[in-house]
Amino acid sequence: MLPCWHTDLMPLGSGATRFLHLADVAEILNISAKQTYALVRHGDLKAVKIGRRGAWRVEASELEAYIERLYSETQSFIEEHPFGEQTAGAEDTSGAEDG
Repeated sequence: MLPCWHTDLMPLGSGATRFLHLADVAEILNISAKQTYALVRHGDLKAVKIGRRGAWRVEASELEAYIERLYSETQSFIEEHPFGEQTAGAEDTSGAEDG
């Protein structure tokens, strides 16, 4: 089952929250509010400033797109850096001797 904020399951008008506070995004991603703010300010996570005081909000669909990008980037990293395989020219630093 998808999280309650997943927009594909909740069209507008269904009572779903379209825009999330940065604190909500931080909770969903299990990171700090400062880390969430940094993601927004660096342009990694799209957000909008609303109102005179400029309260930041992240659209649920943008959060979902960000998470999908992270999955894609992680998959690429895994494919480029296989676990347990040494790269050419790398030395074995495990301390084990050949015998």
